Amino acid sequence: MTPEDRDISVLIEPVDLAGVGAGDTQESNTLDEDNRLKPAFVRKVREALEAGERDVVYDLVEPLHPADIADLFELVDADERGALARAISDQMSPEVFAELNDHVRELIVEDLPADQVADIAEQLETDDAVAMIEDLDEEDREAVLAEMEPEDRAAIESALAFPDESAGRLMSRDFIAAPEHMSVGDLIDYLRERPNLATEFWEVFIVDARHHPVGTCSLSWILRSPRNVALSDVMKRDQTLIDVSMDQEEVALRFQKYALISAAVVDVSGRLVGQITVDDVVHIIQEEAGEDALLLSGAGDGDINEPIRDSYFARVRWLIANLVTALVSATIISSFGGAIEKLVALAALSPMVASIGGNAGTQTMAVTVRALATNQLTRTNTRRILWREMRVAMLNGATVATLIGCATWAFFGNPLLGGVIATAVILNILTAGIAGLVVPVLLDRFDQDPAVASSVFVTMITDSMGFFAFLGLAVASGLVG
Repeated sequence: MTPEDRDISVLIEPVDLAGVGAGDTQESNTLDEDNRLKPAFVRKVREALEAGERDVVYDLVEPLHPADIADLFELVDADERGALARAISDQMSPEVFAELNDHVRELIVEDLPADQVADIAEQLETDDAVAMIEDLDEEDREAVLAEMEPEDRAAIESALAFPDESAGRLMSRDFIAAPEHMSVGDLIDYLRERPNLATEFWEVFIVDARHHPVGTCSLSWILRSPRNVALSDVMKRDQTLIDVSMDQEEVALRFQKYALISAAVVDVSGRLVGQITVDDVVHIIQEEAGEDALLLSGAGDGDINEPIRDSYFARVRWLIANLVTALVSATIISSFGGAIEKLVALAALSPMVASIGGNAGTQTMAVTVRALATNQLTRTNTRRILWREMRVAMLNGATVATLIGCATWAFFGNPLLGGVIATAVILNILTAGIAGLVVPVLLDRFDQDPAVASSVFVTMITDSMGFFAFLGLAVASGLVG
């Protein structure tokens, strides 16, 4: 250790340990080992709500962290949430609303008076306030906005004017911008003398006379630079700018690719209008990843708090689409009815060929959709990836075909039947590999979400090809006379 290091002293204040165990006891009574609210605690809250004991409810909930309060709202029944919100009204902080599930928050906001919702919205970051207000009915939304301060109302109305899931909706208007001619010392004084500026930020955006961002200064550079140095001499000129109309999924990809902490958002004229920070992007990544997985299955939002009516309409349309595509497979099977009557084994084995192809197609489709979402699969490398997936399909097909062919031969005692089903499996897995890549890519080329309808088309192709290949080869090989 150098003498300079020893000059750095750390003042350690004495700690009062008298109450250390109290918080631990409270936590052990409410949270389990996985940091989730215990069923017994939730039951106590519900019983107090049912008995109308609002003071008891308040005392139970008061020690909870805002995130745990948000979890509590999801765990109680929908018809109990309004009563819970009224019982702990002064605990309904912006932090709680920021953590609430979208569907739960919508129901609670609808149950609260407009002035209380407006008070909460004014304390939230602009993007969180927009998320809370945007799903309200037009009449309720206008009532809430009417209760807000003109400046806050203008900011939210401006954000609502941008498309849903765009950078304009996502961005925060609380940021720090400074002219490039300002010195480091002047900037520090400016930040200290104005308490109404943004309270949490990692970078200062440097702008020119037209308010166009020309660079960024991280706080570490500002704190370690001499006061008389101009910002233009210490700023980083290379920056990633986000257009207000950019889709939030593309925003997340930019943050991931360039390892950003924050990024400036600009309007069509190039003026700085907001910033997006990495904490917002984490939510986007989680949301988009879950959304793609659910869309592949046709499950809609997949949120257990989603209204039953919305879940029904989101799911039933894809089930009907699957019913229609299943008719194609049924037509193919019916055309080989005579062959199936002569050799019943064909009826027993046909679903296996279709099922294996369907699973192979789902595997390739999932990989393709993810690659498209993360920009790993582009027009430049589509052919190379297609050739790769065909080779993987051939290897998988050869392995599975050998196993099912030998098993069929052993079970039915017919080597020709084993060879027919093995060949059909290879053909169907190869078809599945091609379809699992081509279908999502084509949907993406036509500006359609590849996760939405890919599974319907891929399933139809693999099922149809499986039945046609197996039954057709059985007839063509003379297996069925």
